[in-house]
Formats: sequence, C-alpha cells, structure tokens
Amino acid sequence: MKPYALIFAAGLGTRLKPLTDTMPKALVPVGSVPLLERVILRLKESGYRHIVINVHHFAEQIIDFIEQNDSFGISVAISDERDLLRETGGGIKHAAHLLKSDHFLVHNVDIISDLDIPLFEEKYLEAERELLSSERPLLATILVSVRKTQRFFLFDNYNHLVGWTNIATGEVRSPFPGLDPGKCRKLAFAGIHNISERVFPLMERWPERFSIVDFYIENCDKYIIKGIEIPGLTIRDVGKIADLKQFNC
Repeated sequence: MKPYALIFAAGLGTRLKPLTDTMPKALVPVGSVPLLERVILRLKESGYRHIVINVHHFAEQIIDFIEQNDSFGISVAISDERDLLRETGGGIKHAAHLLKSDHFLVHNVDIISDLDIPLFEEKYLEAERELLSSERPLLATILVSVRKTQRFFLFDNYNHLVGWTNIATGEVRSPFPGLDPGKCRKLAFAGIHNISERVFPLMERWPERFSIVDFYIENCDKYIIKGIEIPGLTIRDVGKIADLKQFNC
C-alpha cells in the first residue's frame, strides 16, 4: 500500500487573479478539470488511498467539492488552516497528525506533469535503503529539473542538497561555510517531494508558519535531502494566468 499524500491547496492564488477572487486556486479548471481533481486522480491511479488536503482560501468550496465527489472513492482528510495560512513547512507540520505513515508524498496543486509517481516513490525507497547506516539519514527526496528560473537549489555531485541561490541577486544560503555555487549543480524545485516522518520532531521548534525551503536548507548538513531528476519529464506550473492560458490553448 502506498503511503499518505499531502496536496498543498491552501494558497491564496494571487497570481491567478481575478479567477481566485471567487474560487480557490485548487478549483481553477484546466481543460475543464479542476486542478485539485487532476492531482487527486493522478495519485489515485498511482495507488494512493489516503490523501490529506490543506485548505485556507475559500476552504468551504474545497470541502464541498470533495464531499460532492464522494472523496473520489478514497480516504480524503482535510488539514484546516482557515485560522492561519502556514506556508509550506508550516502546512506539513500542521498536518502531521493526519499523515500516518513513515514517509509521505507532497504535491503542489498547481503542478501538472507526466511524472511516473510509483517510480518517484521507488527512488525514495532506494535512497532510504542506501542511507540506512549513514551518519546523515534521509530526510526527503525532491523532484528537480533543469529549467529557466532565478532561484535554484544547489546540489553536490551526489545530488545531495547543499544550499540555495538566487542568481538575480547573488544571494546564497547554505549551512556549509564558504560554499561556492559555481561548483554546485543548480536545479529547480518542481513542487513534488517524498518526505520522511523524521521531519516532525525537527519541526517542533519551528514556528507555526515557515517555508519548507528554509527548513531544508537549515537541515541539509545534518540530513540528506536528495534531488531526483527524471529524464524526459514534462512538468508545468500553472500557477499564473499566462501559464494557464498557454496550457488551455
């Protein structure tokens, strides 16, 4: 049985205005199918039977949508963030009591891809087996790709995370002193990751609201966060109106 999956659906969707003035980003249709439905069905087809969805913006619409579709024939739980939008790291921390497996998949609702999700799961299990006796255990495997952007994760030759950079500003963040970005592999995060339950004790000292990127950077010298590249992968972020229009052409 596949582990649990968490879909990030709580965001305000400001880049999709004016559509998100009246609906949550998760219910914006792409080719007449709401983004959330697309992700749920992809996960269901890949064998996932326990899905958690975090909600904040127009939360009631998402809850009603799940109920009207009988939870798509699987177990769907709601991680309610109507009191506070907790960002990505805080959203994971808040959903901890609902994610009842030793690792879990996280999937942004506005990512559409042809990712072989079972293969991505196997990549996590392989990394876990390889690092069983390591001084730095596995914390997560994150889907990355070579694409045009300004913000990159930095990896060593083993595709282990060592930092982050913004090439537009020259900012570099890393727990490794003197890290030279020029000697690192620069890869863009694709919004899908498999995460170990090891994150939850580490998150206890973090505030209610924080970014998973910040969390990964702070912990990559103590734990392995491995970048996973999938050759030939097609992945689309439809979080902006321009991207949505292009996809619907």
